[in-house]
Amino acid sequence: MHHLYKFVLSALLCLTACEAYKILVVFPMASKSHGILGEGVVRHLLNAGHEVTFITPFPKDNPDPKLRQIKVSDKIDHDVNYIKQILDNELEPFNPFKVVELFMEFSRRTMQNPQVQEMLNDPKQTFDVVVAEWMFSEIYAGFAAVYGCPLIWLSSVEPHTMILQLVDESLHPAYNPGLMSSSAPPFTFMERVKELFFLGASLLLKNVFLVSYEREAYEEMYVPVIKMKGRPVPTFDEIKYNVSLILGNSHVSLGQATRLPQNYKAVAGYHIDTNFKPLPEDLKNILDNAKHGVIYFSMGSNLKSKDMPEKLKMSLLKMFGGLKQTVLWKFEDTIEDLPKNVHILQWAPQPAILSHPNCILFITHGGLLSFAEAVHFGKPTIGIPVFADQFTNVERAVKKGFMKRVDLSYTMAEELEVAIKEVTTNPSYTTRAKELSLIFHDRPTHPGSELAHWVSHVIKTGGAPHLQSPALHTPFYQKMYLDLVALVLVVIVALRLIVKRICCRRSRLSSEKKNQ
Repeated sequence: MHHLYKFVLSALLCLTACEAYKILVVFPMASKSHGILGEGVVRHLLNAGHEVTFITPFPKDNPDPKLRQIKVSDKIDHDVNYIKQILDNELEPFNPFKVVELFMEFSRRTMQNPQVQEMLNDPKQTFDVVVAEWMFSEIYAGFAAVYGCPLIWLSSVEPHTMILQLVDESLHPAYNPGLMSSSAPPFTFMERVKELFFLGASLLLKNVFLVSYEREAYEEMYVPVIKMKGRPVPTFDEIKYNVSLILGNSHVSLGQATRLPQNYKAVAGYHIDTNFKPLPEDLKNILDNAKHGVIYFSMGSNLKSKDMPEKLKMSLLKMFGGLKQTVLWKFEDTIEDLPKNVHILQWAPQPAILSHPNCILFITHGGLLSFAEAVHFGKPTIGIPVFADQFTNVERAVKKGFMKRVDLSYTMAEELEVAIKEVTTNPSYTTRAKELSLIFHDRPTHPGSELAHWVSHVIKTGGAPHLQSPALHTPFYQKMYLDLVALVLVVIVALRLIVKRICCRRSRLSSEKKNQ
């Protein structure tokens, strides 16, 4: 009884020691992978005892009592067959102007949502911190201005200039690849030129074309609410750079050892719920009884294998049927006359599959979440990139030595078969995947616990000003010592004038003496 009393008392002390805060989490991007990132943030904050309001296109049924969900639009051209358009060269794999236009449209929809407007105009609503996903826009920083609380950005990709310049300064393009670059240092001369060009182009796109829209949206959607609450109205530039912390969905095992400011915290892997449900019995039997191992094939949550042209689907099925391994294919429809070793999954519990020891190969589209899960579970991988950052992710993984790349095409089955044989017979891919997995896991604490800790730290310390980089407030001319250069030039010019005047004077005196 005495030990039970001590246990209960300790539990109560732990509960009282953890302060519960009111947190606004903003993840309005209508993409399932981004929704998963948002759900991960919410899950860890709820587990830490906080009260969370979650702006999301993907609300959950039967949510936690401490969770309030605000559903925003989930429309993102669901009827578009991206796979076929790319196969037929009808769609660019990545168009930055289209991407920016898409994100601008999402921010407009989010801010005009009736429930969001109701929350903004509620005089009793308060928050201790805002955690928002940064997606090429700082417009959601207005939430922090409305509630007079700190702002934390979550960056869904590896660290890059456009996010870091909000808290520190641009990354040096001579040895840091850009947001959509697949290059890896040391760069060749042409790669350095390309990185410098794309850095300038991205900053131009962001600071010239997008900032005017953001400033106008801020004035229209946030300023009236701030005035209504009786708070001083900051300028858009003031809220844009008033960032307490960046949580990065990144890790050195996935990217590179980038020099980062103190208020950037790498927490990649936090979205992976290690308490996943056991495999369904039928799927467990397939994995347990796969004598030659299992190959798991998934094109992610946004791309659908069922949208592949019939010719491509049939060629892949024929190729898979000729393998000795068992194949699990995440496929959103039914297929008749399947080969005996091929099994179709309309829904796939990916973490549970990848964690199984008989899963020997993961074929993926190269999304960053699948990339992280492959490293988390130490699985060799084949990447089939389709658009956006998938090309970058796959190239980085190839250079790290645990992935082979296969390009999407009508005739890719033959190339994919060659890649499968290479990865499954060459032990270096599995060895490298295990090495990276060790690096990924060898941290002082779980990334989800670290995420919750830093959110709490920002609140406790009034915005964590002690983590702020002095580079943010140092003018460009001082960073580059242009004032010193100007002073040296002035001194040099002055000395030259003085020397010239002295020489002229001596010459004149010498001439006068000769004339005498």
